[in-house]
Amino acid sequence: MRDVSSKELGWAERIELMGLLFLHGMALAAWFVPMGTVLQASGLGEWTPYAFGASAIAALMSPLFFGAMADRSFPPVQVLRWVSIGAGCFSWLVAYGLGQGWSGWLILALVQMQSLLSVPTNSLTNSIVFSRLVHSHRQFGSIRAMGTAGWMAGCWLVSGMHLDASARTFQLSACLWMVVSCYTLLIPQGVVEGAVRRMTLRQRFGLDALSLLRDRDHRAIFLTMALVAIPFAAFYPYTPAHMKSLGMERTSAWMSLGQVIEVAVMFAVGGLMVQWKLKPVIMVGLLCGLARYLLYAMDASIPLLAGVMLHGLAYTFVYISTQIYLAQRVDSAWRTRAQALLSLMVGGVGNFIGYLVTGSWLYWCRGEAGEVDWRSYWLGLAVLVTVVIVYFAVGYRGEGSRRVDSQDARG
Repeated sequence: MRDVSSKELGWAERIELMGLLFLHGMALAAWFVPMGTVLQASGLGEWTPYAFGASAIAALMSPLFFGAMADRSFPPVQVLRWVSIGAGCFSWLVAYGLGQGWSGWLILALVQMQSLLSVPTNSLTNSIVFSRLVHSHRQFGSIRAMGTAGWMAGCWLVSGMHLDASARTFQLSACLWMVVSCYTLLIPQGVVEGAVRRMTLRQRFGLDALSLLRDRDHRAIFLTMALVAIPFAAFYPYTPAHMKSLGMERTSAWMSLGQVIEVAVMFAVGGLMVQWKLKPVIMVGLLCGLARYLLYAMDASIPLLAGVMLHGLAYTFVYISTQIYLAQRVDSAWRTRAQALLSLMVGGVGNFIGYLVTGSWLYWCRGEAGEVDWRSYWLGLAVLVTVVIVYFAVGYRGEGSRRVDSQDARG
């Protein structure tokens, strides 16, 4: 998609993009966060890991397809509009099915369809924002922070309406997805820059984006993001369980500490990106992720909360900085596919393997009475993070500042 603006963003344009990410974050949170408790309350608790795994499967299948569509056939704004409508419809169907007592298999199929449509919206919204930014390294952090603020607002709205364990939270999510779709009517569509009349099957499914891995630095970045997602995948499923074992209540509120820090850091990350090169920024994020699990391994409430707060630093310095890197180093005609490939590597490959590895490791760390040896559990994951840090330190060189254009990517 061709950039729709070549000048600095005004306040109106900035607020427009912030509003999009805020509403998008609310829709995602109202669906994803209460899913486990809703399924448990509906008598489908045993289906919970499969429902969460649906997002990882979706990240393996759909982002590149919709990314290629947004780069070559339709503007990302238009693609986002239609997939948001689809995600909203399937969210409502899941709520209806739970209310009617449909089988777990049918509910899981609907959840998977919703995920196939909602997961690509992350890369689509990022592409829309980046297409409007002149200096992404300075501007993206403060705008992206509104996505996290929207996620927090979605969580608070669900709890405020007492829908934490009610299937009606998926109806709320459906309504929010429809609001996102309507909101896209306010955003300039732009022009599809990489449109081609005849495409191969490989191009239609966005698989040509894999050619970006030919570049050494790109390959190191994408592999680092996928590898670190494996130990990081334990954060949301098992931090609340550890809190419960320590006698802590209101775990959702405590977990939001990480997101509060994340918002604050994203408002400041632009200045840091100007002063530092990418490698030390990502290294700081990886080291924060390592420190988080080392604090968790102390098996006490205060260190655990300190580790939760480090989540904001780890997420921003690792993932947000990578999104900015792709916007700067990849040609605009490939922007959406590059962001989609990142979504595939992290949300698909990394998280899917991560759910399996961290879940299996938790099983091995259980005692005969079923209690978890949290010290051993988090130390084991800290070892994995350390391995990723060593790989990134050796694999990424950061040579030059050349942008990879479509000719480079085609080889």
